[in-house]
Amino acid sequence: MNTMIAPVLALVSWTLVMWAWMYAQRLPAMTKAGIKPQDARFPGALDVLPDHARQAAHNYNHLMEQPTIFYAAALAIFVAGHGDATAVALAWTYVALRIVHSLVQASVNIVMARFLAFALSSLVLVALVAREWVRLAG
Repeated sequence: MNTMIAPVLALVSWTLVMWAWMYAQRLPAMTKAGIKPQDARFPGALDVLPDHARQAAHNYNHLMEQPTIFYAAALAIFVAGHGDATAVALAWTYVALRIVHSLVQASVNIVMARFLAFALSSLVLVALVAREWVRLAG
């Protein structure tokens, strides 16, 4: 657990949890709304679903966005052999804040709470990357 790989795998695992959550919410909502799978072939077709069914899907999409930068940075730090205790702690902090963001968005969806988790995770990611640039510049 003291390597950069562990938080990367943790966030990948969490993304898969959100994938399952998305479909656990979306499929019953589609059935209840009488939406056939083929009806969802165009963007916006599922906008008629209740909030709880859309929130998990939106969060899953968010986990495909900024975390891709985290994956690249964490793996680059690992490959460079710079995954020390501080880098690992920053990586775990990023993962924890992204999980908080997911839980807020997929449940109560309070925008300011979501924004706070997102902003804090972004600052942690900036710190992780900036720290690595300093180390590389030597």
